[in-house]
Amino acid sequence: MAAQRIQIVGLGPGPTAQLTLAAWQALTQAEVLILRTERHPCVVDILAQRTAAATLICDDLYEQHASFAEVYAAIVERVMALAATHTEVVYAVPGHPGVGEMTTLRLQQRAAEAGIAVEIVAGLSFIAPSFAAVGLDPMDGAQILDAMLLARQHHPLVDVNLPLLLAQVYARWLASDAKLTLLNAYPAEHPVTIIQAAGTADQRLRQVALAELDHSDDFDHLTSVYIPPLPLYSSFTALQELVAHLRAPEGCPWDREQTLASLRSDLLDECAELLEAIDADDVEDNRAAICEEIGDVLLSATMLTQIATEEGRFQMSNVVRGVVTKLIRRHPHVFGDVSVSGVDHVLANWDAIKAQEKAEKGIRPGPLDGVAPALPALEKARKLQSKAAKAGLLDRQALAHVEPALAALVGDAPDDARIGEILWQLVALAHLQHVSAEDALRSYTVHFRRKAVA
Repeated sequence: MAAQRIQIVGLGPGPTAQLTLAAWQALTQAEVLILRTERHPCVVDILAQRTAAATLICDDLYEQHASFAEVYAAIVERVMALAATHTEVVYAVPGHPGVGEMTTLRLQQRAAEAGIAVEIVAGLSFIAPSFAAVGLDPMDGAQILDAMLLARQHHPLVDVNLPLLLAQVYARWLASDAKLTLLNAYPAEHPVTIIQAAGTADQRLRQVALAELDHSDDFDHLTSVYIPPLPLYSSFTALQELVAHLRAPEGCPWDREQTLASLRSDLLDECAELLEAIDADDVEDNRAAICEEIGDVLLSATMLTQIATEEGRFQMSNVVRGVVTKLIRRHPHVFGDVSVSGVDHVLANWDAIKAQEKAEKGIRPGPLDGVAPALPALEKARKLQSKAAKAGLLDRQALAHVEPALAALVGDAPDDARIGEILWQLVALAHLQHVSAEDALRSYTVHFRRKAVA
């Protein structure tokens, strides 16, 4: 006879005293009890009350299978097999059945397919005792993430201005992998707290620098790691909040008056200052200036997006989702099954994918499309020449020798300084003729483009 009900019972994080009354009654009175693992502080007391009742323990399945996914699938099959021959089955898991317990969702799905009701008997999860151990109220803002999920990321998908509880850090290798991901967003000296057996008599806290997270070997299934937030205003969401505040009625009059059009020149200026800071890095360690200028560029992009949000055009989520989706689509050799032979192959694929995207939108691109009109003249000329050469509209080698005297002046192996010196002199020559070198080059790029596509 198939079971009328499967109860999934939470064992809580520690001793028997932390079990709910409903959980204790279900565990001690069940006709058939299945324990996901015997490695739990209250199991001894439960088994002492069930001397004559059937109790199965699934620890053997951990030895039989290579991955947790296979273990969880086998446990679900065992529970469903017993449910097919008993009217009621109780399945017990550590903590709360709905927190960090993969078998719960799978069992609910399988039971629904079989027409069997599932009842969740709550248990205290590790979350409340863990936050209590570090003196934090999670209602003030907190994040919880499985260590296995974080370890698979290259950058932590979290807000660094909110506390983070990293759960189920059960092994040193996992702590090491998680540390490498965290170091992409947090400084090496950032203090973190290793929490063991939270909420039990054996609870232990140990604070270490993030870089030393994996320097010990005492991790187990009751280990979590608390990562406190970075100093105020360290996250991208903090920047978004600040910009939205500046644009609000109680914000700054200047910021409130800005439009997409009015910020165009500011964006160009900030990009130019960033490039200048990067150039200066060749002669000195310019990290502070580069950091500041990147911040200014990011501010410009955030302000533009906030204005678009207020106008109902799009939000930051659309901006980010669009560029992430595009990058994934244009990197099939990373996120798909495409093989490439090198950088040239990558660039060829990129161009082909861009062309396909435009074709799907009904756009028939020209060979010289995609060069922004507002680019500085030199960069605009470089990009236009590159596209023209790819399309067979320009022979760069021949162009470089149109003026033999200039080619001879440059020499066979010029460096950045030599080319820069010649360009510097050309600017001076243009000035003597009352010509703006920037405007002259920009005008010629327009002339070339019209002539090339005519």
